[in-house]
Amino acid sequence: MFERFTNDARQTVTQAQEHARRLQHRHIGTEHLLLGLLGNPDTLSAQILNEHGLTLDRAETATLRALPGPDQRGGDLDADALETIGIDLAAVRERVEATFGPGALDRAPSRNHRGLLLSGRHIPFDRGAKKALELSLREAIALKSKEIRDGHILLGLLREAEGLGARVISSSGIDIATLRIELERLLAPSARRPRAS
Repeated sequence: MFERFTNDARQTVTQAQEHARRLQHRHIGTEHLLLGLLGNPDTLSAQILNEHGLTLDRAETATLRALPGPDQRGGDLDADALETIGIDLAAVRERVEATFGPGALDRAPSRNHRGLLLSGRHIPFDRGAKKALELSLREAIALKSKEIRDGHILLGLLREAEGLGARVISSSGIDIATLRIELERLLAPSARRPRAS
């Protein structure tokens, strides 16, 4: 399926993973796909969501209210406590990243559903995000598109409807039905696109 994604759609998925990692979430959910869409300001999805009043900052704030990451204050207290006994966490991080690569400490290893140890670098998609991506393919086919664009991913999020991504959109005051109609019109084969992707 990913071979049909345009560069903007691939960037959305890449940014979704980066947002999940930065927020220290264990899975990539629909909310991260939404953040990935909004993180590419030149795309159709970001432009249309921005026009309706949903920005990256607003979406991230709503996501953090619903799914808070680790308590940042606790990390600072731990660093202060370690410094009092002579351990410099910044120096430790620098040495570990020099040996094992950037971000080596950002995610702790964990076990998957089969009990296998995961490295901490790969963040899996949750069920809702997988469903939204599958639905983006169906949306592209329904609109007679040979490729999956970022707008199709947004339509997939809207059609999935149960995930936090769709809830963030609707709680921001955007009428989902109106947004869907507008997107379908702009993604139609006869529509002119402001930017090739």
